[in-house]
Amino acid sequence: MTRFVDVHNMVRWAAGRGPETIISGMIEYVENDFRRWESFDKTPRIASHTPFGVIELMPTSDHETYGFKYVNGHPSNPARGFQTVTAFGVLADVHNGYPTFLTEMTVLTALRTAATSGMVAKKLARAGSRVMAMIGSGSQSEFQALAFRSALGISTLRVWDTDPAALKKFVANMTPLGFDITIATSAADAVRGADVITTCTADKANATILTADLIEPGVHINAIGGDCPGKTELEPAILGLGDVFVEYAPQTRIEGEIQHMPADFRVTEFWQVLTGKAPGRTDDAQITIFDSVGFAIEDFSALRFVRDAVAGTDFFVEIDLVASPEDPKNLFGLVGALSPVGS
Repeated sequence: MTRFVDVHNMVRWAAGRGPETIISGMIEYVENDFRRWESFDKTPRIASHTPFGVIELMPTSDHETYGFKYVNGHPSNPARGFQTVTAFGVLADVHNGYPTFLTEMTVLTALRTAATSGMVAKKLARAGSRVMAMIGSGSQSEFQALAFRSALGISTLRVWDTDPAALKKFVANMTPLGFDITIATSAADAVRGADVITTCTADKANATILTADLIEPGVHINAIGGDCPGKTELEPAILGLGDVFVEYAPQTRIEGEIQHMPADFRVTEFWQVLTGKAPGRTDDAQITIFDSVGFAIEDFSALRFVRDAVAGTDFFVEIDLVASPEDPKNLFGLVGALSPVGS
């Protein structure tokens, strides 16, 4: 039998435990897996692009457990009453190939994206960071705010979005949680004096929501909205202002902000910072840029976190997902004995 966490149970679990608590715990899982980065199978995600959006598979394995995520990205979906991103994920036992855990990952992806941002910021943001500019207040924005409070103690948010309804939603969700929120008049207004800048817009376009003249010394840029070919957020000149950190360079060069840069543009894979093979932030004036597109190992970490967290609870059910004939070589026997004679 395969353990299954559906949307109802994921929401029950997340609401009961609390998103900020979950993100904090997930940061630890993601960091531990990044520290053993070299033990994983790694490949850029398999993407199917259409004029409507993209559908992707994101697989990885540590040779004990295999995991993958199915995920879409359709920026025009909200105008039609659908989510921009939906997802589900699977864990399987490498030794026999059987799926052991299946879960929704629309909510879970939002949590894991935030956890990854928080994990990276702990190493790359300057000490004492308290103010974050948030450019984009869509589905991911609240999770990012909670991640940065958990990781850094961020308490002040300066938020900008071209959609007044999204801004209103963000304020309604976050104000009761104790944040000091200012609605900025522009992106330039939002980033002025910020310690951290998070960009999380969804338009499938090479947008320029930040320009190099807006970037102040010492800031950490958490660029998470650009995540497929032809979809970016930063003026390319920003990438030359500081040090750029990525998840998996072969994928990020296709999908991230660095898709605009030459093939030999220097980047650091973040696992190298965690293991001491490369420096992270070296001084308070350094500009650090996390060009995040999302990678399968983060989903693997999130899947393991939920699997372990719901064990022994009522937040999952067991489903009969794998056909198991009494004789493993007689699969036909499962249906042949039930078939009408001569049909």
